[in-house]
Amino acid sequence: MALLDRLLAKFLRHGELRVAYPDGSAKTYGTPTPGAERMDVRFADRRVAADLLRHPAMAIGETYMDGRLIVENGDILDLLVFMTGNRRWETKGGRNPWKRRGSELRAALDRRNWASRAKRNVAHHYDLTDRLYDLFLDADRQYSCAYFTHPGNSLEQAQADKKAHIAAKLYLKPGQRVLDIGCGWGGMALYLNRVADVDVLGITLSEEQLKVARRRAEEAGVADRVKFALIDYRAVEGAFDRIVSVGMFEHVGPPHYRAFFRKCRDLLSQDGVMLLHTIGRMGSAGTTNPFTSKYIFPGYYLPSMSQMTAASEKSKLIAADVEMLRLHYALTLRRWLANVRAARDEIIGLYDERFYRMWEFYLAGAAVMFENGGSCIYQIQYLRDRRAVPITRDYLGEAEARYRALG
Repeated sequence: MALLDRLLAKFLRHGELRVAYPDGSAKTYGTPTPGAERMDVRFADRRVAADLLRHPAMAIGETYMDGRLIVENGDILDLLVFMTGNRRWETKGGRNPWKRRGSELRAALDRRNWASRAKRNVAHHYDLTDRLYDLFLDADRQYSCAYFTHPGNSLEQAQADKKAHIAAKLYLKPGQRVLDIGCGWGGMALYLNRVADVDVLGITLSEEQLKVARRRAEEAGVADRVKFALIDYRAVEGAFDRIVSVGMFEHVGPPHYRAFFRKCRDLLSQDGVMLLHTIGRMGSAGTTNPFTSKYIFPGYYLPSMSQMTAASEKSKLIAADVEMLRLHYALTLRRWLANVRAARDEIIGLYDERFYRMWEFYLAGAAVMFENGGSCIYQIQYLRDRRAVPITRDYLGEAEARYRALG
């Protein structure tokens, strides 16, 4: 307990945290700070403190998921905002006292996503019941960061604006052939066909997503122009005028970055354009969050800008336009979390209380990583030829406005 006392005292710089222990005792850590929260939590058993000391990044999620870490005022999002607000990425100095240096071998293996493992990793998350995703995503099932032209916009509006934002960066022309790597439930592919009159091949490793995407194309009457396949990007053949990949690169893994960009360059026509949208990290290369890796996205890894540029440069892909979205995903995740909480009883009915708490913690934890941690979204436009798009960025705003109107 003394070690926990020292760590909390060192960690908490703003606000107070009161911990009620299972023996009936309680202790308050931190310092009252004007405008700062005071949080109250309770440890349901003596092992909670030991678990937090041994593996804090994993244990805070597991103990909450198991009902052993109980937030007594506010909720788990409030607690995570409070904790990460004490160590914001922009301001923290020195080593995080909670950080444990894991096995380098395990970290290296975790970053690998061989083709034989990739499908299993995708199925772990995306082949859950369709009803779960209906409960918290927008109607188009855009399971990636939305684009908020105003923080008060609805989730539906922000996701529609995200598709227009990406479509503009692709510099589309009617009749072009587009490859959508990691097409999800088909929303982006169908949107590009509708607003830009292009043909799209969407590829996924999720059998459940494939069924939905194909059904949607049939229902829209465009199955001859918007096609979907269950195939790894490494096995795709042919030539494409445009490539789009949204929320898939996080599952490629650093050892495969050079091969990914080399494959994309080989698939692109000479005047081709590619738009890569991925979660990334603001700083240098790091390790994955153990809770997310174990329970939510096995095999995921968040790339740094330097890792992506170093890998893409080897294939002579030109990073013609780079944009970082800093807070957009936090706004998206908070809306997803609100939807999950509104559907609490139904989610428990689909799975159980523990699953609901796991999903709640995952969304809350992800939100604070974009508010206080080192996570962000990168959108990078890649070209094979420097003359493939206009020499000023004026075309982006013009196309985006046009696509929004077609919406």
